[in-house]
Amino acid sequence: MRKEPPKQADMDAGGLIAGLGNPGAEYSRTRHNLGFMVLERLLRERERTGEVHRISGRKDVFELWKTRFAGTGGAGGEWLLCKPLTFMNDSGAVLRAVSSYYRIAPENILVVHDELDLPPGRMKMKKGGGSAGHKGVESIAQLLGTPEFFRLRIGIGKAPGNTLSFVLGRFSEAEAGVLDKCIAAAAESVLIFTRDGAAKAQQFCNSFSV
Repeated sequence: MRKEPPKQADMDAGGLIAGLGNPGAEYSRTRHNLGFMVLERLLRERERTGEVHRISGRKDVFELWKTRFAGTGGAGGEWLLCKPLTFMNDSGAVLRAVSSYYRIAPENILVVHDELDLPPGRMKMKKGGGSAGHKGVESIAQLLGTPEFFRLRIGIGKAPGNTLSFVLGRFSEAEAGVLDKCIAAAAESVLIFTRDGAAKAQQFCNSFSV
C-alpha cells in the first residue's frame, strides 16, 4: 500500500526565527544557550502586545509560536518562532521538519546562536558560509541541504581552556551587564530583519558594540 506524504500547513509563513540551545535546567543561561535567551526575550516583548500565539506541536522535540511583524523592506507578515528541544547537535532535524511543513525556504530562516569567534559585546549577521565549528549550525546546514540561511552570531569570546566546558558554563556576574545589552540588541535586530530586511539588520548588528 502506497504511503501518502505528510500534509503541509495551510498557513504560509513569511519566515522562521530559531534560537539554538540545549534543553533542561542544567543548561539554562549557559553560553551555548544564548539563542534561547534571545528568543525568550523576543517572546516576552511580543506577549506584552498580545501578538504571539503558541502552536501546539511535539513538546518533547520543539516549541513553536507564530507572530505577526509589520513589513516594509523585509518579508513582514506572519513569522514562526522556534525553540528546538533536541540537543544542540540535532537542531537541524527540527528546522528541516518545521520549514518543510510550513513551506519556508532556507533564505527566509534566521538562526540565532552563540559565537566563539566574536568577543563578548559584539554580534554579526551573515547569510551562508561555514559553521566555525558550531555543531548546531553544522546540523542545520546538513539537514536543510544548504548553508544558505541567515545566522545571527552573538559573541562569547574564545574559550580559555576546554571549549566544551566553556560553552556549557554560565556567564559570570561581571559579564551580566554586557549580556543583557547584547540580548536586547539581538532581539531588536530580529525585528529589523523581519521589518526592514537583511541589509539593514546586518548594518545594525555589525556596527553594534558594548
